[in-house]
Amino acid sequence: MIRAGIIGAAGYTAGELVRILVNHPSVKIVWAQSSSNAGNKVCDVHEGLIGDTDLVFCEDVDLSNVDVVFLCSGHGKSEAFWKEHEAPESLRIIDLAQDFRDEHDGYVYGLPEWQKDKIGAARKVANPGCFATAIQLALLPLAGMHALSGDVNVTAITGSTGAGVKPGATTHFSWRNNNISTYKVFEHQHLIEVNRNLRLVAKPYTIDPCINFVPMRGDFARGIFSSVTLDCEYDSEAAVKLYKDWYSDAAFTFVSDKPIDLKEVVNTNKCIVHVEKHGGKLVVSTVIDNLLKGASGQAVQNMNIMFGLPEKEGLCLKASAF
Repeated sequence: MIRAGIIGAAGYTAGELVRILVNHPSVKIVWAQSSSNAGNKVCDVHEGLIGDTDLVFCEDVDLSNVDVVFLCSGHGKSEAFWKEHEAPESLRIIDLAQDFRDEHDGYVYGLPEWQKDKIGAARKVANPGCFATAIQLALLPLAGMHALSGDVNVTAITGSTGAGVKPGATTHFSWRNNNISTYKVFEHQHLIEVNRNLRLVAKPYTIDPCINFVPMRGDFARGIFSSVTLDCEYDSEAAVKLYKDWYSDAAFTFVSDKPIDLKEVVNTNKCIVHVEKHGGKLVVSTVIDNLLKGASGQAVQNMNIMFGLPEKEGLCLKASAF
């Protein structure tokens, strides 16, 4: 049985992580840390977990009594944590913040569709960002075939949970309801990891795509719909075949012949991809659940790979038809 600990366990992604792990056949959660909720029951904060766990949040942690630790605190807090704590040599680390996504300090970037073998041999994994996951899964096959050049135009819309559990001016229901808006246009932080990784996928060839990314806030709680448009020499049949071949062995990424909907993936760890050609333009759409394939589900997928478990173990989550 894998013993797991969770740092920063009171947020949305941590709540999803607990929901997955309490039902994972090979995992036992030993502790869930939250300074602001220490002494409170986990199910009193993550109310959907009532009846599933009797865990109580702790403030201090013992890294010697777990096999894997998930860091779910805000960006910048993971590096601060490791300045104050020493990890046992045998401890596996999965960081859901952006602190180590450039793979410094021995971390491996945890996108299984790209680096599954490296993840399997890693002791430390940096989980990808949610927008970054959706965009990279739309572009990996083209980068791998050195077919990215010129402008790549991306529009992606995310649910309100992408902003985290702490309320803000643009996350309150009265503002978000019946509304849509752009933010961080061309400047979203996930572009850093996307640009870096696409260049690495293309090596030894050099590609220099110009990704024009317009993120949008949606009138829904969870999920990301990403639409990518670019010039492409592949005809429609060749483009679809490229994507189907690239993801033929992927555990959770699937290419659909039909236009896709966000509801197909909400509450699952899936990414569904749709590819279509219009004149000289290729349009690639992807949908993911930002809290699962974009965060906690992918973190558990990485944990399974790191411990040699079946990739789908504990992650056979189903979308609702309605």
